Amino acid sequence: MTSLTLTTTLEPRGPAAAIVLTDDQVAEIGGGKRAAVRVTIGDRTTRLRLGVMDGQNLIGFSKAARAEMDVAIGDEVTATIDLDEAPREVDVPAELAEALAADPVAAKGFNGLAYSHRKEYAAWVADAKREETRQRRVAQAVERLREGRRRA
Repeated sequence: MTSLTLTTTLEPRGPAAAIVLTDDQVAEIGGGKRAAVRVTIGDRTTRLRLGVMDGQNLIGFSKAARAEMDVAIGDEVTATIDLDEAPREVDVPAELAEALAADPVAAKGFNGLAYSHRKEYAAWVADAKREETRQRRVAQAVERLREGRRRA
């Protein structure tokens, strides 16, 4: 498990961009073909995940990740990629945290979700502009989690 630094072009992949890696580069990073990684470009670092699409090893950059990193599809970048072994924690809005604390079934469902799905639920509640919208979303989130639904 070491750092991998490479200069490459952010390739288009549907609406996203990607750094394409060889099997040897993935092995150098460690953690397997779907490992969590930290990618540093310039003075910005973000947490992403390795993936495989059409037989190619990729690190995908969503529109939000590209904005966070200040890069665009087609940019030539020098990226440093490190295995990310730190736990992925979600900043859960207080209202959602209270509702989950009061409902063990929903809390178990929430805690059993993948990081990205927990993050989606938290953002869905946090992004509500009006208090009544936020409360409605908290109630809907609890109901969906009780039903075992992964997505907000």
